[in-house]
Amino acid sequence: MTELSLIIRAEQPNDSESIERLHERAFGPGRFARTASRLREGAPHLLDLSFTAMVGTLLVGSVRLTPVMAGEEPALMLGPLTVEPAFESRGIGAALMQRSLDAAKEQGHTLVLLVGDEPYYARFGFRRVPPRQLQLPGPVNPDRFLALDLQEGALSRAKGIVTPLPHSA
Repeated sequence: MTELSLIIRAEQPNDSESIERLHERAFGPGRFARTASRLREGAPHLLDLSFTAMVGTLLVGSVRLTPVMAGEEPALMLGPLTVEPAFESRGIGAALMQRSLDAAKEQGHTLVLLVGDEPYYARFGFRRVPPRQLQLPGPVNPDRFLALDLQEGALSRAKGIVTPLPHSA
């Protein structure tokens, strides 16, 4: 296969089982112990800001954004960003990232946080959260705690503990 016929679309409620299996293959059983995963358990992700990558009927990638509070500043927690291992290094993760960030900005969100590799995420504008400015509810390597201002100054307003922001009923 030389070219992928890739479609990026909004995550659908019936995608959840396929996405869970994708996360299992990509991250294994230890994924639930990670601090970012535990934080995301506290609130459901936003379907209108979460996207899937499809090749035909095969789901090959997923990105999710979950509402959180960064101290007193509303924010989004990005992740997991997942690509089917057999489809890695084809730009699928970058396409998912860009689509989710564009949608978040269009909807007026101001700040996106994530735990990940700075060399990968820097190309999207992410940078390290300044030391001791924000704390996640569990251990995390501070070199991997990253943020992106979708509105200038949003990160500088965010101070304190990052907590889930459950949807109102």
